[in-house]
Amino acid sequence: MKTFAIIGLAWLAGSISASAQSSEKTFQVIVENPWQTEKADEPVVIDLHTLKTDFTVKSAVVSDGTSEIPSQLDDMNGDTRADELAFVVNVPAQSKKTLTVTLSPKKSDKVYPARVFAEMLFRTSKKNQYAKGYAIYADGNAYTYTIQQHHGIAFESELVAYRIYFNEKQTTDLYGKFRKGLEIEESQFYPTDEQLKRGFGDDVIKVNNSCGAGTLRGWDGTQTTMIQPVDIRGQRILADGPVRTVVDAEVKGWQYQGKELNMINRYTLYAGHRDAQVDVIFDAPLTDEVFATGVQNITGHAAMYSDHEGLVASWGTDWPVNDTVKYKKETVGLATYIPKKLVVKETADKENFLYTVSAPGESSFRYYTSFTSCKETFGYPTKEKWFAYVQEWKKYLEQPVKIQVIE
Repeated sequence: MKTFAIIGLAWLAGSISASAQSSEKTFQVIVENPWQTEKADEPVVIDLHTLKTDFTVKSAVVSDGTSEIPSQLDDMNGDTRADELAFVVNVPAQSKKTLTVTLSPKKSDKVYPARVFAEMLFRTSKKNQYAKGYAIYADGNAYTYTIQQHHGIAFESELVAYRIYFNEKQTTDLYGKFRKGLEIEESQFYPTDEQLKRGFGDDVIKVNNSCGAGTLRGWDGTQTTMIQPVDIRGQRILADGPVRTVVDAEVKGWQYQGKELNMINRYTLYAGHRDAQVDVIFDAPLTDEVFATGVQNITGHAAMYSDHEGLVASWGTDWPVNDTVKYKKETVGLATYIPKKLVVKETADKENFLYTVSAPGESSFRYYTSFTSCKETFGYPTKEKWFAYVQEWKKYLEQPVKIQVIE
């Protein structure tokens, strides 16, 4: 009888413990928009490590009253456990929304409509057949440009698509669309003649050795420099939808300005957005290093706008590829916004309109980049409209929503 009692108590304690660990957690998130303009598809990110849970979060439900808001759980450090909950929400001007979030240790088979997409494809020995990947690292001296299909990670929202070259350029190359929608999984950044006839978009810029739209580069005092020499170069996908993509371009052992830097350039693209958030992350605080970023001076004759306080934009026309018979010239607008506290000075070189940036004592800094293609049926068809838009875009970024979590 005593043995049975001990076993029974142990079973009961185990059941209670398992029940406690399997319980859900519900809390509220207040999203306040103090600005005079509506916030559409405004990103909200919740750090799960700041919440008191006694279970590993496997699923989440975000509710606005009786309506569910699509969301995603993202593993940001590669340990297969969720670190962040992300979603986008519409908040009217000068108002607030109170959302209910329920976290669960149980997996869900719910699938939300995809509004973004990211892919990394490795070439195989079979022509036009590729292996899907999530991370790749190579020796810094290796020729890596042709290892991946479309030469590096590609990611998109309904409005635009980007790719990041897997080499010392690390340039953002750009894919413009006629209509809103996701195309990269089908077109693989290189649409066929049949897809073009169906109205698919295509590559819209020839970046050459420029920084394209918002690529971070080194600075030698007179011009930008590539991200080399490095010991190791890598790329990875941290999140591929349905409401945001997060992708990294990483280098280790970058010999730069007398230092050895380990650096991640992290690009985040949200549903409903054409602009990419760029986080530059180091494994140790910076000292006096100076970098550069901005926008390409297309053909060296682009129109340019600058507010001289961190916002720079360009508008120009060029052939996006060497084949000038099959393809026509493309007109694009580019823009990069750098918070004023990071700006050292406004400058330029032969291929770019630039700001030099520095963040002494910091281990990371953030800026934003964006573009439009003149072929868009939903975008900005003239330089005047593009330059007006980017000024409003800066104001939008400088008026973030306020987020409060109530457990």
